[in-house]
Amino acid sequence: MTRVKGGPVAKNRRRKVLKAAKGYFGSKHRLFKTAQEQLFHSGAYAYRDRKQNKRNFRKLWITRINAACRLNNISYSKFINGLSKAGIEINRKMLSELAIDNAKAFSELVNISKAALEGKTVKKETTTKTTTTTNKEETTDTDLSKKTVAELKAMAKDKGVSGYTTMKKDELLNALK
Repeated sequence: MTRVKGGPVAKNRRRKVLKAAKGYFGSKHRLFKTAQEQLFHSGAYAYRDRKQNKRNFRKLWITRINAACRLNNISYSKFINGLSKAGIEINRKMLSELAIDNAKAFSELVNISKAALEGKTVKKETTTKTTTTTNKEETTDTDLSKKTVAELKAMAKDKGVSGYTTMKKDELLNALK
């Protein structure tokens, strides 16, 4: 049988490995065999560290939350327990950001948590109280369009719209606007 050499395919494969190993120390970026071995290890380390990165960030967030909790005279574990009893679902990343950027909002959460630990219930307030009139009109339009004709006729009767008994749904919607 005739001898078959790798030719351009093997050269390209080796070149690709050496290009990926660029910047490695010593012979690991010069010699194909050691470069390939180092790339195998690098891939394993990268996979492992992608998992560890998530753990490290969670530890960092918990440390930041704990520090902010201690400033508000509560421990981290009691704070998290109080939040869960209050029914507030917020992840640790957001809690950490609140602790850093908005200490006032974080202290409100601490107060809610303390109240929940004592067995009290706290009224939930909506954070967005200001809305424009166009948004209100759009929501009323969609609310009215979901209603039945009978409900729309009852509303038209209450508002004193004349001739509402013979109107169709789209005419009722226009009249109620």
